Amino acid sequence: MATAPDFRAHFDFDIRFANGGALSGTGFRLDLPSADTGENEIARLLVQHLGLALVDEVELRGLRIVEEPHRGSRGVSSAPTTGPDAATRVIDLSHPIRAGLVTYPGLPAPTITPHLTREDSRARYAPGTEFAMDIITMVGNTGTYLDSPYHRYEGGTDLAGLDLSTLVGLRAEVFHLEDAWTPERRGIRAETLADRDVRGAAVLLHTGWDRWFGRPEYGHGAPFLTGEGAQWLIDAGAVLVGIDSLNIDDADPSTGSGGGERPAHSLLLAAGVHVVEHLTNLAELPPSGALFTAAPPAVEGFGTFPVCAFAQVTDAP
Repeated sequence: MATAPDFRAHFDFDIRFANGGALSGTGFRLDLPSADTGENEIARLLVQHLGLALVDEVELRGLRIVEEPHRGSRGVSSAPTTGPDAATRVIDLSHPIRAGLVTYPGLPAPTITPHLTREDSRARYAPGTEFAMDIITMVGNTGTYLDSPYHRYEGGTDLAGLDLSTLVGLRAEVFHLEDAWTPERRGIRAETLADRDVRGAAVLLHTGWDRWFGRPEYGHGAPFLTGEGAQWLIDAGAVLVGIDSLNIDDADPSTGSGGGERPAHSLLLAAGVHVVEHLTNLAELPPSGALFTAAPPAVEGFGTFPVCAFAQVTDAP
């Protein structure tokens, strides 16, 4: 089912407070509930989004309303629609795994070989009955995968010890960050994430880097989550953090911070916050309102494994 387009307002503003003082901004962008939202309503949404009190006057300048995906402004709900005519879509957020796929530079690609071919199986089963059984050999860090604490810490919880309630049907808070980082400033900071309630949620970081997945460009210059950002998410109560990039940390060997330090991994996994890397299709999710699932098989003594990550999104009729 096709979804209705999102709209955002672009403007400069001046705000004056009843008890003195003022606040100005340029090039501001704000989610709107509809294309015909009036200027007074946009001013109210601006005040609500910024969490301001004792506002006296709001002046908007250069106001433009454009069709653009929502980014999660406060005051504009993107919660699931309910009712008998609401339709639920399932969006696949995982990269397919195939023989020869390079997920992470330097790690081995998967190999797939037959254990029992269809031709050989015909001698074992009744006429007209045949099966194929194959062997896949791969490192756990293949495709879209989840890191458990055991991946980082000896004695940490392994894949078999994870609580399914922290992996299935999680409220998703999606941060659309394609225009929030640059090649010179690739780290996603706490300040960028601080406008949402993420307690009990899966925080999904949409950077757009997945467009390079499986290509040499994927391994260099990727955006990542800073250690300070990871600590903020821990303190705010997130239960899972996912990203559509090479690594949750800065793993670029050409940068000083990519030489082996892994602050985001270390902090998140020590706190029991799951990490999912190499997501895709996050652009299709609303900022809030989707349900996220990413459950690996329960393998004892194993720290990472591919997941089928997906989101359920309920659309208005």
